[in-house]
Amino acid sequence: MNMREGGLDAAAVTVRHELPLPPDGGQVPTLVSFNGFEPPAEHFVLRFGGVLDEVPLVRLHSECITGDLFRSQRCDCGAQLREAMDLFSGCGGLLLYLRQEGRGIGLYAKIEAYRLQDQGLDTFAANEHLSLPRDGRDYRCAAAMLLALGVRKLRLVTNNPAKASGLEACGLEVAEVLPTRVHATAHNRRYLEAKRLLAGHTLAR
Repeated sequence: MNMREGGLDAAAVTVRHELPLPPDGGQVPTLVSFNGFEPPAEHFVLRFGGVLDEVPLVRLHSECITGDLFRSQRCDCGAQLREAMDLFSGCGGLLLYLRQEGRGIGLYAKIEAYRLQDQGLDTFAANEHLSLPRDGRDYRCAAAMLLALGVRKLRLVTNNPAKASGLEACGLEVAEVLPTRVHATAHNRRYLEAKRLLAGHTLAR
């Protein structure tokens, strides 16, 4: 992704297609695809509501096949995705779906990390044991999509402070951070505690 002084070169990423999707209750979401990602990727946006607020609600959601598709309770990803979709379906907003499986390490590596977690390592230590970054995500792609949609100021739905700082580093204004619910289960408590203690996630409610 090209950068220039003062923030992201928004011209690098442009809207490709917009396709209304049949609704599953609530508002009809529109899927927005983009051109210009470097390296090439298929990140997309689900836009809920016809006319966005001047300061829209936004959720950056990193792909999690196990949680999003199969509803695995090893993490809270799928629950957070469904919470955001329910929220935006009622009041509008932008859900950015980022193809950054496993905090950027990919599905196969994430499965290897799961095996190490079953042996006692936390989610971050498992990545490091595999010589992979604790968190390999880059939020410039998210900033580029928002800028391509004309969004420069937003209210961010997240527990992860790195998402807000990542957008702000690209010149966007995060006017408010709204935490998600804490989706704790018997299977993900150690995972959530590691995110709170080691990555500063907000898990207060």
